[in-house]
Amino acid sequence: QVQLVESGGGLVQAGGSLRLVCVVSGRSFSSYDFSWFRQAPGKEREFVASIIRSGSVKYYADSAKDRFIISSDNAKNTVYLQMKSLKPEDTAVYYCNAQSTLWGNYWGQGTQVTVSS
Repeated sequence: QVQLVESGGGLVQAGGSLRLVCVVSGRSFSSYDFSWFRQAPGKEREFVASIIRSGSVKYYADSAKDRFIISSDNAKNTVYLQMKSLKPEDTAVYYCNAQSTLWGNYWGQGTQVTVSS
């Protein structure tokens, strides 16, 4: 089992940047693939970005390509989401996810990102 704690959200003006942080504790960090999802009010949770195979492969939603970068620091058991050129439509609660075919699927509590126009 793992525990995920997100931080780094906040209020930012359109065009600004934020870096989200997900600190992972518990079972071996390298056993999991990690993703960021987000959920805006009244909408379903949606995929943003993934980092898998200990960082060798990354995937992005179309909305995140060229603006967001997912990365990880295995020594710090931490996953990051660097976001730039933020838009009001990026406003959502952002969730960190850890997934392993052996050990299961886990979510953090989320961090709020609000982008003002």
